[in-house]
Amino acid sequence: MPALYLDAAATTPVRREALEAAWPYLTGDFGNPSSTHGAGLRAASALKDARARVAAVLGCRASDVVFTGGGTEGDNLAVKGLALANPRGRHLVTTATEHEAVLESVDYLVRVHDFEVDFVALDEAGRVSADALDAVLRPDTALASIAYANNEIGTVQPIAELARVAHRAGALMHTDAVQAAGRLPLDVRALGIDALSFSGHKFGAPKGSGAMFVRGGLPLEPVLHGGGQERGRRSGTENVAFAVALATALERAGAVILAEATDRATPPSMAGSAVTGDATAPAGDAVTAACADPLRDAFIARVLAGVPGAALTGHPAARIPGHASFVIDGVNGETVLLELERRGVLASSGSACAAGRSDPSHVLTALGMPAELATTSVRFSWSDATTSDLERAAVALEEAVAAVRAL
Repeated sequence: MPALYLDAAATTPVRREALEAAWPYLTGDFGNPSSTHGAGLRAASALKDARARVAAVLGCRASDVVFTGGGTEGDNLAVKGLALANPRGRHLVTTATEHEAVLESVDYLVRVHDFEVDFVALDEAGRVSADALDAVLRPDTALASIAYANNEIGTVQPIAELARVAHRAGALMHTDAVQAAGRLPLDVRALGIDALSFSGHKFGAPKGSGAMFVRGGLPLEPVLHGGGQERGRRSGTENVAFAVALATALERAGAVILAEATDRATPPSMAGSAVTGDATAPAGDAVTAACADPLRDAFIARVLAGVPGAALTGHPAARIPGHASFVIDGVNGETVLLELERRGVLASSGSACAAGRSDPSHVLTALGMPAELATTSVRFSWSDATTSDLERAAVALEEAVAAVRAL
């Protein structure tokens, strides 16, 4: 039986249509888009078209789209670039649960450029309230950077509401949308943000592809200096093939989001499962409505009912579709993952960027979880491009935990 891949939050396979769309620009039309001969002009035309297609999904102007090498570069460019170019002040606001790309960028600004930073208080599910953000904003706040969705616990933030609070105080708002892209709507007009960054390999584009939205007219200090490509915001010869693949995969993901929103009107069942209790919480806002995923919620309920000591991490309702994360008291998460793999299920303990480290998750400990419990985390994540036989995964988890406890 083939392995069941449930680690889409780490990466996804390249969609066939994205690969096929990119292929001509890796072979026949391989020209440099800055060249003025025919091959270069064809590449430039493809790049222009890809930019317009990404902009259509984001609801922005094509000139507001910057192609990058992925989420880490996009976060660095947004945080450093906006903060350094904003004359308002040298105060930053973020959360302790951000991806390292944001946290390390903030740390760089503090160490090298004498910025100050405040971390917004989080509730136990990892959410930021408007009042909590308002409490740390200052007259000299240059930028607030809060992720749209957390990669480890799946919690989705009320970004539109938080952006209104930041703007009311005169600060810019950036959101790391790496985990949200391909799973949640990315309309920057509805979100009301100034900058948004995402990575292509989370939704079926190749690794090394990414893009960033920067609201038109905002000054942005580049991180990479050179030939002035991307309107001077990101130097380096553009990767036309990956830009085309990114646009193709993003369009496909947007279509899937719409289709799944319709399908979720009728919750599916999990054959053979003994689902008890309610893994969801009252929605009450547009965020949790966009996050609705009955299949995910049925899987969560199945695990909580079948695995003694299991507890959900993150918000029960305002969480990414296709994402379920747990801590399991009394076992080691990495050992459970090995037992899961023996049973043909591939999952993770959290961020792939932190894999191999012995220290507990900074996300879980930031939420007040004891370090010992934080090391028991197990995360399942899936997308339309990966198999999602969740009944098989639930049974495998029950068996894996039992096996670890029997050691």
